Amino acid sequence: MFDNDPRKVSDRVTNYGLFIDPPLDRVDMTETQARDSGKKVLIGKMMMARIGRASERSETQGFMKVLVDADIKRILGANILGIGDDEVIHSLLVNMYADAAYTVIQRAVHIHPTVSELIPKMLGDLKPLE
Repeated sequence: MFDNDPRKVSDRVTNYGLFIDPPLDRVDMTETQARDSGKKVLIGKMMMARIGRASERSETQGFMKVLVDADIKRILGANILGIGDDEVIHSLLVNMYADAAYTVIQRAVHIHPTVSELIPKMLGDLKPLE
């Protein structure tokens, strides 16, 4: 059925979108789950007010937040509330499915002006999750 490629629900990365104003998207772990995981976790945050695309459209409510495993450099989860959240969450989701280090998306050159272009800045400012 799937080209002899066995697939399991447990292989999926949990994600969802909530179409409110501003929209909200989440992928995999929350901060609470990350703390409870026992992993050494880093967090990056970016307020929508700092994003040019959001300012252009006068939609500066919200934030982007990403959680990273400090030891293996993999994205553990993200929450994005604000304009363009669907574009950003898919970038992070694909990085997670590829099981790639967060530095892959951090070093990518993103199109300007988009909300995604601030992903490298957010990932460059990671701090320990307290």
